[in-house]
Amino acid sequence: MGLRFKPSRNVKIRKPAVIGAVINLGHCLDLSDKKWIDLARYSFDNLKKLKESEGKKLPANINPPNNLGAKDKIIRRLDCAVIQNIHQLLEINDITPFDSVRGVFFEGNPLYDGAGFHDKTHVQSWKFYK
Repeated sequence: MGLRFKPSRNVKIRKPAVIGAVINLGHCLDLSDKKWIDLARYSFDNLKKLKESEGKKLPANINPPNNLGAKDKIIRRLDCAVIQNIHQLLEINDITPFDSVRGVFFEGNPLYDGAGFHDKTHVQSWKFYK
């Protein structure tokens, strides 16, 4: 599935066209890859220890105010802090930073009883621009 555009009823499309794009994520923190999942876990542990030593709380992933009972917690402040911490750890250790981040988000309701697939599951990628 791609992006869909629905023109208003008064618009006549004379020459339809398809536009494609190739996006190069470069040096990507791909959180569908085990080695980068392990790095995210390490970053979380590191961040947790840092916050404890400062007497501060970790940020939390939360639901939007209009949907506090949801299980998905789509405002991902903790996840963002973990990724930012990865970048700080790389900078401290003079390691090449990531150009982008890609993650899989399992959200929504199961497609059927016992399913591992959910109706709002999606992959997101973020590219960092300098």
